[in-house]
Amino acid sequence: MTRRSWALLAAIAVALGVAGAGWYNADEHHRRDVAVRQSTAAANAAAQAIFSYDYRSFDASVANGKGFTTGDFADEYAQTTAALKSNAVAEQAIVRASVSATGVVTATASRVELLLYVDQYRRNANITGEKVDQNRVVLTMIPIAGAWKVSHAIAV
Repeated sequence: MTRRSWALLAAIAVALGVAGAGWYNADEHHRRDVAVRQSTAAANAAAQAIFSYDYRSFDASVANGKGFTTGDFADEYAQTTAALKSNAVAEQAIVRASVSATGVVTATASRVELLLYVDQYRRNANITGEKVDQNRVVLTMIPIAGAWKVSHAIAV
């Protein structure tokens, strides 16, 4: 082979490498964008379920919320709600959560952290009318069997 042939092969190899890297980056960005869209939709529904309950149907409220959780957070959620039940029933508490805004903290195709502004509208036997608590929470979302679940939550 001549020098010119070697140079041509090297140029082709470099071009293929650049094209492959570009394709990989584009595919990774696309997968991340899909993960953000799917996890955001799931996080809004999850936050409403996890941070809401009604003393009249407390166990059903908790079961609904638990369906949005996974791993250690599912266990933590179960423990927290079990400890909350007696007070919720005694105070006749009704809490309805609503997500007012959502933002991405970090995102990959397999893990998304979202900052959610969650308003909790609460009523109970100890207060007159309805009170609103405005909260911020970071939810870590991961895909489990095709559905995005909450694997960690922290108030900020």
